Amino acid sequence: MIATEKKEWTYEEYYKIDDGNQYQVMKGELIMVPAPSTDHQRFSRDIEFILYNYIKKLALGEVFNAPIDLILDDKIVVQPDLVFISKEKANIIKKRGIFGVPDLIVEIISKSSIKMDRQEKFKLYEKYGVKEYWIADPNNKTIECFFLENSKYEIFCYADEKDNILKSKLLDGLEVNLNDIFTFEEDDD
Repeated sequence: MIATEKKEWTYEEYYKIDDGNQYQVMKGELIMVPAPSTDHQRFSRDIEFILYNYIKKLALGEVFNAPIDLILDDKIVVQPDLVFISKEKANIIKKRGIFGVPDLIVEIISKSSIKMDRQEKFKLYEKYGVKEYWIADPNNKTIECFFLENSKYEIFCYADEKDNILKSKLLDGLEVNLNDIFTFEEDDD
C-alpha cells in the first residue's frame, strides 16, 4: 500500500503501508516523518545509552528507540525517539510495536518538530497518562523533564549549560549529566 489517499487513517491501514517512508497517525491523519539528522541520532544514542544502562542495572524494564510504533489507540500511532516501559507494563510490548501507554517518553526536537513535540505530543502524552515526558532540545542544549501530577504535566527538572544535571522523578536516583550528551563549546562552523 502506498500512502497517497486523503482519508481518516487507522492503525491497521497504516500498518499495511509499504512505500519505504516513515509515518505517524495523529487524530486519524497520516503524517510523513523525515529521517532525523546525524546530530539528532547522536543525542538519541547518548540519552538512550544512559537510560538503558540505568534501567538494565536495576532490572526496571526496557528501553526502545525510534523507529518504534507506539499505538495509543486505533487513530493514534506515533514514533517517539525513546520509550521506557517498566517491567510491570511489559505486556504492552508486542512484535509489531507498543500497544498501550509507556512510563516515559523522550522526544528530541528539531526546527521541524517543535510544534509537534511541544504542543501536540505534549497534550497527547498528557491525555493518555504517560507518567514522564522529556523534551530534549539540541539547538539550545536543554532537557526538560515533565511529570504527570493530577492528570497534568508539571515541570519536574530543567537542565541546561548552567544547571547541567537532569533528574527523573520516575526513575529515582537517575541523573543525566548534559556534558555527556551535549558539547557546550562554541562550534566553528
